[in-house]
Amino acid sequence: MPFQSTRSKLALNDDELRTLRAISKSRTEPSGRVERAKILLEYYGGANISEIARNHNTNRPKIDLQIDKALQMGAIPSLDDIQRAGRTATITDDAKTWLISMACAKPLDYGYNHEMWTTALLAECARKRCEESGHPSLKQLSRGTVSKILTANVIKPHKMQYYLVRKDPEYEEKMNQVLLVYREVMVASAEDDPDALVAYISYDEKPGIQAIANTAPDLPPRKGNGSVARDHEYKRLGTVSLLAGMDLVTGEVVPLVRDTHKSSDFIDFLKIVDKKYATAARIKMVLDNHTAHTSKETRAYLETVPGRFEFVFTPKHGSWLNLVESFFGKLARVCLKGIRVASKAELVERIYRYIDEVNAVPVVYHWKYKMDEVTV
Repeated sequence: MPFQSTRSKLALNDDELRTLRAISKSRTEPSGRVERAKILLEYYGGANISEIARNHNTNRPKIDLQIDKALQMGAIPSLDDIQRAGRTATITDDAKTWLISMACAKPLDYGYNHEMWTTALLAECARKRCEESGHPSLKQLSRGTVSKILTANVIKPHKMQYYLVRKDPEYEEKMNQVLLVYREVMVASAEDDPDALVAYISYDEKPGIQAIANTAPDLPPRKGNGSVARDHEYKRLGTVSLLAGMDLVTGEVVPLVRDTHKSSDFIDFLKIVDKKYATAARIKMVLDNHTAHTSKETRAYLETVPGRFEFVFTPKHGSWLNLVESFFGKLARVCLKGIRVASKAELVERIYRYIDEVNAVPVVYHWKYKMDEVTV
């Protein structure tokens, strides 16, 4: 005679059935909830305990426990773990607060040469000092417990997040002046006047571009190895600096590659720009306040071309306001990434050639951030 189970059948309404099916197929739910939902669906479908246990590669008591839990609490609530009382806490709240205050200080303050805490170091320090500080409950403190206490209070003394102090007292004013230039560019672009009396240039330098040579030839992709193969060894041939100005109306880039980026190099760049634009035009340049841009030598040159150039300086730590940085980012990703050359001269030639390609189909960069907040 077949065995007849005395356990009640699981009653599910349409909403519960729909929820269980969704959870059983989920890839984002915790695995425990997914497994329990499948168990309940199988039991609801008529499978016996032994069969369900075999399907989940587990034992009968586990299946019995889940089904009895669902019959008592309801199908959906039974998917979650029941909160247990657990062992009485031995670490007092005052001790946890003291530990957190320690984590918020520097290890140097406690006689360690570390710059930042680790959980092991913090546990060691707490164990040594807990009794004299009135917190003996930390005498057996482990690094795992330290981690749990810090995590519960969202304290991460082992990580560093950088912030920026605005050291320029005129930051907002200078930023507004730069944004005003971009507003003027918007107007000039809309007018599309070839004889415009103002040219707008976004200028900066990209120093330290390395000329690197291979010590063995690159191997082309081939069947079975679709990537370019390159030897790890390389040879440094020196560095060059790119001085570049981007016409904010046309998108054309004016380059000058030199070994340095001193005042004399910057003046040579200004002379190139001076020849490029009509004599009657005023050249307004957005640039940072690097010493080469404000040196006596540069000011002496500007006096020889009075009214020709107008410099609009970005604030300190405000290089993100300079649109030419977007071009430099593209240059690094497209032209300079992984580049190998036989000489510095070849590197210079390839940079100029890339910029010629860019200027053949120039891209005009449009500034949008905070443009509605510009004040005249």
